[in-house]
Amino acid sequence: MRARVFVTLKQGVHDPAGKAVQGGLVSMGYEEVQAVRIGKVFDIELADGGPEAVVRSRLDEMCKKLLANMVIESFRVELL
Repeated sequence: MRARVFVTLKQGVHDPAGKAVQGGLVSMGYEEVQAVRIGKVFDIELADGGPEAVVRSRLDEMCKKLLANMVIESFRVELL
């Protein structure tokens, strides 16, 4: 089984890297770019973990313990 985890900064958290990318795009002529937020994507290969609810629970635990900083980031999990 495969899962994809998207980790992004929470609204209101300053994103200096995103601001730098936005500035770069605008300076390259992409004036329509108004904001950029940068995040992380994890593609995770899992052994058969049983029912979907159990797999999602384990992934949620992984995110809260290691993959996301719950103070400033949020996450979303997709099973592929």
